[in-house]
Amino acid sequence: MNTHQESAPFPDSTMVASELSFGDYWSPEAVSNLIRSKCSFGETPSFLFVGKKEAGLLQEHLAEVFGREAVSTLHGTYYMGLEVVEIEVESFFFAGGRKTVRTLQDPIARRPAWRDRETEALWQFRI
Repeated sequence: MNTHQESAPFPDSTMVASELSFGDYWSPEAVSNLIRSKCSFGETPSFLFVGKKEAGLLQEHLAEVFGREAVSTLHGTYYMGLEVVEIEVESFFFAGGRKTVRTLQDPIARRPAWRDRETEALWQFRI
């Protein structure tokens, strides 16, 4: 019985094609266009999977904006609303996963329903 299991990068970069390729710099416009192209019916991708090259380019881009000391790692980083996940391949870029229904995330959806005082008063039990 073979109990040895090899860990593969997530997602399996040999089965999923990279969706963008970058030159020497990070392109926010290209990333934004890709994310928009994958949004439909209120659903948006939730993860941004990046390889080593893309992770370095993203760190450089964020360091220019926020300062080098503010971007020591991409762990726990969100970019354009997507959680950044570094995978152990040389070059890879993929936006995947699905966020829950957007109305559940909007602060306005957490507000209590508006109530009409006259109608509500009719339903109250008075002693």
